[in-house]
Amino acid sequence: MARLQVFLAALWWGSLVAVGFVVVPLLFVHLETPVIAGRMAAKLFTAQSWLSVACGLLLLLAARREAQDEPYSPSVWVMGGILLALLLELAVAPHIVARENLWLWHNVGTAFYLLQSACAAKVMWQLSASKA
Repeated sequence: MARLQVFLAALWWGSLVAVGFVVVPLLFVHLETPVIAGRMAAKLFTAQSWLSVACGLLLLLAARREAQDEPYSPSVWVMGGILLALLLELAVAPHIVARENLWLWHNVGTAFYLLQSACAAKVMWQLSASKA
């Protein structure tokens, strides 16, 4: 169970980094127009949000199973990451896709994405340190 938790945390954090800090910037560099890149980025961020929610829920389930044996649980950081992923997908992304007040919503989305990445990194760091 410990290895599964570390794997899920690494998948969550690694996918956030890969999509948000590598793949999406490359889309804007290499695709013909920013509109095409933006549409593709929106699809990738949607997939990333649901992957984040899935990893977070599985981490919460695993932490619940281990709760009796171990005093440490990264549940607060996991719940924060899930909440940020859901807010991004359900509250922020529709405004960005509709191009409503794009500067504001893009900055809010970026802040939420960075905070979610920090939550995932914290969970991965703590799980890998406690399971070593």
